[in-house]
Amino acid sequence: MVVFAIIETFIAFAGEELVSNAVDTLGRKIRTGQITATNTDRTAFRTAFCKEISILITCSATEAATPSKLFVDVQKFATFAAIPTTIPKKSTAANADIDTSGFQYAPGGAGTINMVRAYYKWQVITDLIRPYISNVKPTDGSSAYFLIVATAAFQNEQYP
Repeated sequence: MVVFAIIETFIAFAGEELVSNAVDTLGRKIRTGQITATNTDRTAFRTAFCKEISILITCSATEAATPSKLFVDVQKFATFAAIPTTIPKKSTAANADIDTSGFQYAPGGAGTINMVRAYYKWQVITDLIRPYISNVKPTDGSSAYFLIVATAAFQNEQYP
């Protein structure tokens, strides 16, 4: 059991690093004006995100169009203080499922304050380990999972 826990934890950590790097990479592209609301739509952005994490996490074309495991939220804000600091959940329970109803794809233009958040529902493979490393236990009867979260907040450059 200990060996499975070590392997499962290592692979989940690698997945966390991939998602975090993808948030940083695509956030940088938004910050420098390579990705804007006018030149990249939501599906194209999600497809680019999937390509960044494809070493370990596979996203199908269906996942890029209609999320079921990977959720990406891109928004602009008036101030840094207005950026949310908590994970949106469906209830106040500590292990509640995430609430994706407020997620958007709305990157701001030059000089705006933006946030890129990514959530990935990592399925724990080893049944014996699942109760110990799953941090979300949905009430709809689906299996518990480990929620990977990555966030980047930044102010866009004054690109032309």
